[in-house]
Amino acid sequence: MVNLAADVLTPAAVRLGRTARDKRDAVDQCGRLLVEIGAVQPPYQAAMHEREESMPTYIGEGVAIPHGTDESRRHVLRTALGVLQFPDGVDWDGNRVTVCITIAADGDQHIKLLSALAAVLLDPAKAAQLRGAMDVETVLSLLNPTDEETPA
Repeated sequence: MVNLAADVLTPAAVRLGRTARDKRDAVDQCGRLLVEIGAVQPPYQAAMHEREESMPTYIGEGVAIPHGTDESRRHVLRTALGVLQFPDGVDWDGNRVTVCITIAADGDQHIKLLSALAAVLLDPAKAAQLRGAMDVETVLSLLNPTDEETPA
């Protein structure tokens, strides 16, 4: 498992127990979170919707990974992740999403982040823990495992 840097996913970037009217609202919340934590400039949010229109970001296990287009990387101020949990679920083109992990990354860093996230999110047990997380510490421990928790 790849360890994500602790400054990429901070406690301030985890929002649990959210609600969203629909996918558009969920993506808007993801974009606002990235702006709030100083990871992107506001135009990045519109690019997240462009990405959804061209290539939906649902990856399975109730998880979507909203992020901007290649062109929108110029609006990225720093590499960061945000986690938004929607316990009641959001319809994502016919799939039920309960966790959005939003990405802001410049250059090829988004590929490294996606690879690291896939190791966790494609594990049904870990994805279930993430969907049911009741506190920020659980989310951080799943996505930022300590060296002791990371298999050699």
